[in-house]
Amino acid sequence: MPTSRARRTGIGLAAAALVAASLTWARGADAATWVIKGRGFGHGVGMSQYGAYGLARHGHGYRSILSHYYKHTRVGRASGRPIRVLLASGTSSVGFKRAERACGKRLRRRHRYRFRRSRSGVTLRGSGGRKLAACGRAATATGKGTIRIRGKGSYRGKLRVQASGRGLVVTNVVGVDRYAMGVVANEMPPSWSQPALRAQAVAARSFGLANSGGGSFDVYDDTRSQVYGGKGSETRSTNRACKHTKRQVVRYRRQIATTYYSSSSGGRTEAIQFAFPGASPVPYLKSVNDPYDGISPDHSWRVRYSQGEIESRLAGLFSGRLRKVKVLKRGDSPRIVRARVVGSRGGSKTTGPDLQGRLGLKSTWARFHKR
Repeated sequence: MPTSRARRTGIGLAAAALVAASLTWARGADAATWVIKGRGFGHGVGMSQYGAYGLARHGHGYRSILSHYYKHTRVGRASGRPIRVLLASGTSSVGFKRAERACGKRLRRRHRYRFRRSRSGVTLRGSGGRKLAACGRAATATGKGTIRIRGKGSYRGKLRVQASGRGLVVTNVVGVDRYAMGVVANEMPPSWSQPALRAQAVAARSFGLANSGGGSFDVYDDTRSQVYGGKGSETRSTNRACKHTKRQVVRYRRQIATTYYSSSSGGRTEAIQFAFPGASPVPYLKSVNDPYDGISPDHSWRVRYSQGEIESRLAGLFSGRLRKVKVLKRGDSPRIVRARVVGSRGGSKTTGPDLQGRLGLKSTWARFHKR
C-alpha cells in the first residue's frame, strides 16, 4: 500500500530529529574533556628523592633516611668489586685519548686512538687510521686518572670494548666509589643538603652492585639503571657525599639490597609487587608513608585530554567510543595495578604502567574524571 503524503512527512521529520539528536550526541562526545589527577613522579618504589630531601631538612641523617625507605635493612660495607657501565652498543668503532696502555702497546696520553671492530675481533688504530695491534675479541685501555671517550666525555677507570655481532660493546670499568660519584651528580641536585646526597650515594652504590655480575656489562648509563655521567659530570658537593660514605651500601641480611628510588612518591611509596607487573614481594621494598614529599613540584599534578586525544592514545584497548577507565586494583598507595578500558562496543584489561606510558603520565597514581 502506498504511503500517504502526511505519513511520509511525519516519517521524514522523525528521521531528521533522530539524525539531529545523533549529531548533537556526537558533538557532545567529541567535546568531552578527560581530567587525570595524580601524584608523584616515577614508579614510587623505595626511596623518594624529594622525600629524602624533606627528611634531611627536618633533621634526619642519611642512615635514618635509608632505614625509613628500605625497611629491615642496615648500612654495611661492600667489597671493592668494580662495576661495568654500558656506554654504547653496536658501534663499529670508539675513539679515545689520555690512555697509556692498550693491547700490550704503550700509548701517548695526548694522542688520539681508536678501537675498531674487525673480522678477527678488535683492532687498535692510531689517529691516522694505521693499525697498531690486533687485540682479540676484547680490548682494554688504561691510563692515570681519566680516559676521554669521543662523543661521551671523561671517565675514571678503564675503557673496555668487546666484539659482539658486527659491532662493539663499549663499557667503562670503574670502582664502586667512583661509579657513585658519576651517578649522584646526575640523580640529585648538587645543591641539596649532605644527608640527602649521602643517602643517594649509598643507594646508588647499592643499586649498581646489586645488579652486577652477569653478561658483558652490569648497568646502563641511563634511566634503565641510573644516570651515570662519569668524571665530567661530577661536582664538589656530590663527591663529598660519596667520600663520606665510602664503600657503604644498604644490606638486607647478607645481601646487598636492590635500592630502587624515584623522584617523588606523592606522599606514599609503593610495594614493588604492585609497581612492577610480575614482581614478587620484597621485605625491604614495602609501601611507607612519605611525610615530606610535599616539597616536590610533582607531589600532585593533573593532565587534560580531549575525547579524541585520549581515544588516540588508548587505541587498541577498546572498541567504539571510549566511555571510561575502570580501575580494577590499586596498590598499597592508590597507584593503579590493573584497569579496564571500556568502550561503547567493548574493552580490555591493561596495567597501570601501560596506562602511564600511553598517556604520558608522571606516575600510576592517577584518577580519571570525564567532564
